[in-house]
Order: sequence, then structure tokens, then C-alpha cells
Amino acid sequence: MVEDHFEGQSQPRWARFALGAAAVEHDVSSVRFVVAGATQDVYADAQLDDYHGRSGTHLPWRPPLRLSVRARASHPAGKLIGTAGFGFWNDPFTLSGGVLRSPNAIWFFYASPPSNMALAPPVPGWGWKAAALNSGTTPGLLMAPAAAVGTLLLRLPGIGRWLQPLARAAIKAGECILDVELTDWHTYMLEWRREGATFWVDEAVVLRVAQPPTGPLGFVAWLDNQYAVATLEGDFAFGLLPVPQRQWLELDFVRIKEL
Repeated sequence: MVEDHFEGQSQPRWARFALGAAAVEHDVSSVRFVVAGATQDVYADAQLDDYHGRSGTHLPWRPPLRLSVRARASHPAGKLIGTAGFGFWNDPFTLSGGVLRSPNAIWFFYASPPSNMALAPPVPGWGWKAAALNSGTTPGLLMAPAAAVGTLLLRLPGIGRWLQPLARAAIKAGECILDVELTDWHTYMLEWRREGATFWVDEAVVLRVAQPPTGPLGFVAWLDNQYAVATLEGDFAFGLLPVPQRQWLELDFVRIKEL
């Protein structure tokens, strides 16, 4: 079991870092991921995770487990710029946009416009979500060319419409928009099992997913100035957004318990 109320400095298990116009700030009993004054030319990211270490990347978590996080943000959905969230993923991308492995995640995830990650229609491609993505275990060396070929085929007239159901079947995604105010304190919980996953907000079930990723994954909490486009129609793009104001994501506690 891992439990951190961020009283003083957080636990030594966490790797903490900030890139560009970002900072990780510790309050009396919370941690804040801050981005302020970022431009569209430089990546800004404030992050805490448990998979970066001196010996390289290590993904420590597999189901069954339960994650609980109490959190709030400085701005509501649509006003908070970039991406943010907390949960588990397999850290599949390099800072330069390279693909190390097929992406897998189970988390509470936010993206602002112009992000459009519409992997579970009719759920919108941006917003504050509970989400799980299981895209298998394709190695990065094969993932990049496969994605390039898939993007081309999905855009061809006639063929794209035929391939979209196959793409939806290959990428097992489940998500929902959270009808809660980001700026208020809420307790977010997910229970991750091999046969399924359940998400709660303030003890109310908001999402059940039948085929979540099986791991291994690492815990991450972050706020950055990035946007991403990834749709079943073959649209893929990444970019950076200016963040002139100070904005933050704040965590009051993190609890991870193996079941």
C-alpha cells in the first residue's frame, strides 16, 4: 500500500520534475503542479510519477488494485489549458514525439481544446474524463510504421469507413465525461482488475470498463501545455499551447492499495 498526504516533502518513491515554465510546489499538506507563462514554442510540464528512476523506466503496477486521489484545479474545464490528470499509464512516448510502445492507460484525464482524442464515440474528444485505453503490447519499432499505414488507410475513400470498426475493436477504450466542477475538491477512485475496472467520484460510480489494460503501468500526476489529436478516422497531431496565466492541479492525497 502507498499513501501520501504530502505533509512537508512527499515520499521518496516519487520522481518529481518540471520542464519549461512549470513547477512542482508543496504546500502544508498538498502538492501543486503549476504552469505559468508557457509559450507554444516550449514544452512545459509539472509531474510526479513512480516509474522514472536511476535505473531507467520501471512500471511497478498491475491489477488488482484501488487508487484514491483527492484533487482540484485552478480553472474549470475549457479554461484550464493543456492536459492534466492522475492515474496509471505505460509512458509510451518520448519528449520528441517518438513511440516506444502502444499506449495503455487507466486514469482520470483532462484535455482542453483543440485536443480531440475521440477513441470512444460518442464521448467528446476533450474534457474532464474517467478513461481506460487498452491498445495491446505492440513494441515501439512496430507501432510507428503500423500507425502510419493505418492513418493512410483510414483516410482513403471507401476503405476508411470499412476499417473504422476494426480500429475500434483493436483499440479497447472506455471513457465518460465527468459532470463535476474541476475547481472543487473531489475524491476520485478507480478499482482496476484484469476482468474490468470501475471509476467513482465522491463514492458515486461514473464508469465501468470491461477490458482495461493488464499492465504493467506506472502512476503519474501532471499538468502540461500540450494538446493531442487522435481519432479513429486517422487524424493524428500533437502541439503546444500558450498559457499566459498561472494555472495548477492540486492533490491532497494519493492512496494506492493492492487488492
